[in-house]
Amino acid sequence: MASLIEAINVKRRTLFEHENTPFACLEAEVSTPTARGGQTLVRLKIRNLLTNAVFEKTFKAGDKFKEPDLQKVPSSYLYSDADGSHFLDQESFETLTLSEDVTGSALECLIEGTLVEILKYNGNPIGLDLPMFVELTVSATEPGVRGDTSSGSVTKPATLETGLEIKVPLFIKQGEKIKVATEKREFAGRA
Repeated sequence: MASLIEAINVKRRTLFEHENTPFACLEAEVSTPTARGGQTLVRLKIRNLLTNAVFEKTFKAGDKFKEPDLQKVPSSYLYSDADGSHFLDQESFETLTLSEDVTGSALECLIEGTLVEILKYNGNPIGLDLPMFVELTVSATEPGVRGDTSSGSVTKPATLETGLEIKVPLFIKQGEKIKVATEKREFAGRA
């Protein structure tokens, strides 16, 4: 039997199930009443893990939620085609195919062999978690020109091997491998 989570204990990044749907908490705010006999309420900003919709909902402090039947499966990215994006489950070695609405913009950070975690709900893939950083090669960028710092910006645009465009420091050259922070899609250093 899955344990129950009280609404008052839901914090940021908590996963829970409400009305047979898995949710992830993005923000939690507890409001305690000033009057006697008033109920403590918990206002949650939550993301529906099936549809990625984000909304706010208020619950009573004593409301209980089930823990969702979620599994994180380590997988490596293989390739994408008309059928979707294909990943190799690192435990069972079966190929998992995710549709474009499940992968979203994650493909901007994926090259063959990148390790990710596929999120499964009741055994079905519903999303994926990228690593914090990925290493990608700069496929195109203008050479940095000495004296370019007069405008105050010391970055330049660069296109990476996956097609992702980010700002990089002037010293980065075409063909160089860099680390990219996947959450904000920004330069994190040389690889």
